[in-house]
Amino acid sequence: MAKYELPPLPYSYDALEPHIDESTMKIHHTKHHQAYTDGLNETLIRINALSHKNYIIGILSDLNSVTEIARDAINFHGGGYENHRMFWESMKPNGGGKPGGRLADEIGVYFGSFSEFKEKFSKGTIAIQGSGWGWLVYNQTYSSLEFTITPNQTSPWTQRLVPLLGLDVWEHAYYLKYQNRRIDYVNAWWNVVNWPEIEERFLRVAS
Repeated sequence: MAKYELPPLPYSYDALEPHIDESTMKIHHTKHHQAYTDGLNETLIRINALSHKNYIIGILSDLNSVTEIARDAINFHGGGYENHRMFWESMKPNGGGKPGGRLADEIGVYFGSFSEFKEKFSKGTIAIQGSGWGWLVYNQTYSSLEFTITPNQTSPWTQRLVPLLGLDVWEHAYYLKYQNRRIDYVNAWWNVVNWPEIEERFLRVAS
């Protein structure tokens, strides 16, 4: 496998304005996501595993396949790489609204209603102490939707949970426009969620 490369954004840096500003997006993508990409490659080179047969999702799903001395670094940089790759694709210009189809039905089953899900997701993510992510995940063991949080850059894949929708609450995700106002950032983010993409992810694992 070749080195991991920073994936391009599927839209311009200013495309999510006014909800997420251009400067924050550019720094978040070109500096922070690039740093996770570089850190992942450097760690794999250090343990002579750049040609690991699995894509990063497979590695995160089985961290025991990585030598113990590099496990934390792979969890951090690999999680940061994959979490952010999904994060960019989870948003789009003129997004927001509500999911439809089977995903909407399942959200109703497991959370009561979309509004109840949104409240649970928002409150749980806002309450994260320090840095981390709020997630809508699919638990393949129980064929159920769940809300969970992970610290720092830890991926739900490390817990054998399939991430469907994740929200980054590291400071660099909102520090230029929203500064320390995490509640405002989370509330604004719902306006750019790419529900068609989230529905496709759900159908791929739940069908």
